[in-house]
Amino acid sequence: MGVGLFVGVWVARYLGPEQFGAFNFAIAFVALFGAFASLGLDGIVVRDIVREPESKYEILSSAFILKFCGGCVAFLISLASIYLMRPEESQTHWLVGVIAAGMIFQSFDTIDLWFQSQMKSKYTVIAKNAAFVVFALVRIVLILNNAPLPAFAWAAFAEIILGALGLIVCFFKQHTVPVWSPRIETARRLVRESWPLMLSGLAIMIYVKIDQIMLSFLAGDRSVGVYSAAIRLSEIWYFVPMAIVSSLVPSVMQIKHQDEHLYYNKLQSIFNLMALLAYSVALPISLLSSSIIANLYGTLYKDASIILTIHVWAGLFVFLGVTRSLWILAEGYTKISLYTTITGALLNITLNLYLIPKYGALGAAIATVISYCVSDYILFLIVPGLRKMGFMMSKSLLLHVFWRGKQNVQ
Repeated sequence: MGVGLFVGVWVARYLGPEQFGAFNFAIAFVALFGAFASLGLDGIVVRDIVREPESKYEILSSAFILKFCGGCVAFLISLASIYLMRPEESQTHWLVGVIAAGMIFQSFDTIDLWFQSQMKSKYTVIAKNAAFVVFALVRIVLILNNAPLPAFAWAAFAEIILGALGLIVCFFKQHTVPVWSPRIETARRLVRESWPLMLSGLAIMIYVKIDQIMLSFLAGDRSVGVYSAAIRLSEIWYFVPMAIVSSLVPSVMQIKHQDEHLYYNKLQSIFNLMALLAYSVALPISLLSSSIIANLYGTLYKDASIILTIHVWAGLFVFLGVTRSLWILAEGYTKISLYTTITGALLNITLNLYLIPKYGALGAAIATVISYCVSDYILFLIVPGLRKMGFMMSKSLLLHVFWRGKQNVQ
């Protein structure tokens, strides 16, 4: 993440807000259709391989074909959509086309699902990180040689291909040539189970990326560039709750089946930790945003400081939302995630339509914070069956752990 931030900042300074905005618009636009490439299959494939190891090649090959077809569909939909929406912008067509082509080769990420099922994700890390480091260096070379904008899109595309090749090499070092045995029945079963997850993934991408897309249409690519520079610094921290929560899943599930009271105490402790971590990130960044933007991006991006000051607070609700997913997983309330995400996406779109024409990129940041707050927190106070989680999140937001400790001392 540190290397990515360093190179990303350098690329942003080199391209300038206008071209950096065009590049990030293309990435966000393609990401909208990423759900059609993944088809929501990942968790299901891992689960089925663990359950039926004797059918591993049948499951993997069927999933690969589905993902390859899904990637082709996503590529065609991306191209058709951008041609319809921006018929005269040939550079945008090229950017979207090159980046979208990468979704076809992401079908090789099916190999990663095998490694996950065998708890051997280190091979995926080796393959992906090797490709990342190589193309981080390539991007630096492009900057030093005054490369045009499309070259950075081709670099992103080539990084996906190199990552796929790395996965193939790692896979064949662990196996002899696998038996290619896709079955229509298996593919149909996988799709029957995965389509709700695909819709959920589509809703999540709309929720996360729609601000940059709407900003481009309503305020121009320069605004997207300034906005993207700011949110890169606020979103880089989102891996922290994901890493912590993923490591806590087994222990929380075990406690859930042993002691209900201890289970909720554990959840409250995790909420408290996440709120403390979120505040420790948001407060200093919000206060020092002007200096951070000036030192990293320079004067061309000075307007990003106020955006960073606002947008970084979305992380508070992201941290709580990731923790809340533990409860949803433990209770089996998976539909709640879909409903809250759809609500957040619709609210984000509505607020962007109203705020961007008035306030530009700052309006998009405000819309993001409000929609995250509503979908990840407010809804859990309003809906009766979810209020227990809402009250637990409220305690953590008020730093309940500190004033409770003070009361205990007294």
